[in-house]
Amino acid sequence: QVQLVESGGGLVHAGGSLRLSCAASRIMGIINVMAWFRQGPGKQREVVASIGLGDDTFYAESVKGRFTISRDIAQNTVYLQMNSLKPEDTAVYFCNARDEWGQGIQVTVSS
Repeated sequence: QVQLVESGGGLVHAGGSLRLSCAASRIMGIINVMAWFRQGPGKQREVVASIGLGDDTFYAESVKGRFTISRDIAQNTVYLQMNSLKPEDTAVYFCNARDEWGQGIQVTVSS
């Protein structure tokens, strides 16, 4: 069972940046796809971005051009660089791999 631990969240003003990290442990084999999801207040959880082994990426339309997902396969870590943050990006962000979830980390963007 994969264990995922997120870090790097916090409070930032609109227009600011944050970088989230997610370290995976208790791994058997190679993780194919790693992804970031988020759940805002009163909203359903939604995918933000994902990345495969070949660095193929997917982004939600709402974050294209502002967020960048990357990974360090050797370190079993995935990152989410978030620039030009908006108040609507406020959410709990979750790391996902092999149908396992991290505990979530709060990102708050003030206007």
